[in-house]
Amino acid sequence: MTLRLIHAGLGGWGSNWAKEIVARNKDVETVAWVEIVPDALRLAQERLDLPEERCFATLEEALAVYEADAVLVTASLPGHIPVTRAALQAGKHVLLEKPFAPTVEEAREVVELAEKNDRILMISQNYRYFPAVRKVAELVSSQELGPVTAVNIDFRKYDNTQPRETHRHYHIPHPLLMDMTIHHFDLMRLVLGQEPRRVVCTTWNPSWSNYDEPPAGAASITFDQGTIVNYRGSWVSTGEPTSWAGSWHMECEKGEIIWTSRGETPESVSIRRLGEPAENIELPEITATDRHGSLAAFVQAVQTGEEPESSGRRNLYTLALMFATMEAADTGQPVSLDHLR
Repeated sequence: MTLRLIHAGLGGWGSNWAKEIVARNKDVETVAWVEIVPDALRLAQERLDLPEERCFATLEEALAVYEADAVLVTASLPGHIPVTRAALQAGKHVLLEKPFAPTVEEAREVVELAEKNDRILMISQNYRYFPAVRKVAELVSSQELGPVTAVNIDFRKYDNTQPRETHRHYHIPHPLLMDMTIHHFDLMRLVLGQEPRRVVCTTWNPSWSNYDEPPAGAASITFDQGTIVNYRGSWVSTGEPTSWAGSWHMECEKGEIIWTSRGETPESVSIRRLGEPAENIELPEITATDRHGSLAAFVQAVQTGEEPESSGRRNLYTLALMFATMEAADTGQPVSLDHLR
């Protein structure tokens, strides 16, 4: 059956969701759109050719007029919890953009509300839905090269050329840790099949940077089976750019897994067994990638009633690791995540 959807949040990214993702999914029908900012709503109506009678300022108004099975929330972060709470209280399933919530406590609140109402609450961790990611997770799970002992990840982009006064990215808090690492932290959890236990982090802001807060950082994360992940990221790196998923080198008992994903160049996975040359690994075919994969997984979860792999409950560790890393950067002290056990 077609999933009837109310789409809440029609800013630039939300409108992109509507045009590029939702409109192309044959299993979804959008019955109404919601945007709290009047100018943003008018602009979305013009760009997306949305019928005025199906556009509303609040989710409650839309729900009072149109029947729906689920709500897609692509509002800005401050709107995540209020809109999700309203949707769940109305008995609707929810697909929510990352990052999950402004705090772990608020995230827990709506996770419990979803469980109480027996509704699906899923976070769109779209980097999960790529062939290289799936293949690496399979290699690690099958112990192809034995257990993973250490992982080295580099993320490099140069986003330092826009007008400082008007480029929003320069003025957000923790531009690397809050805006980007959420993707990489979620991939760590997925491919390792482990949960984080402790993190230390240092961030910095070069004198020539246009950013208000540090756009570069390095973190060391200890996972619950002993794997250590060394992560380096930067929005102002003058080095060779990596793919969006970063450049990964995973050291295992019997060799190394080297991979990258979600970039301008083709993704790839190779393994290098001890004493042998590197070997390219064939990747599986995935028909729905990136946000298409997120939406397809959500539809499947609603149809089957099975908890999706990036449900709100399962995504709590990704969110908690992001906040713990920010705390470690701010305080200069290690931060434990043992309280999540």
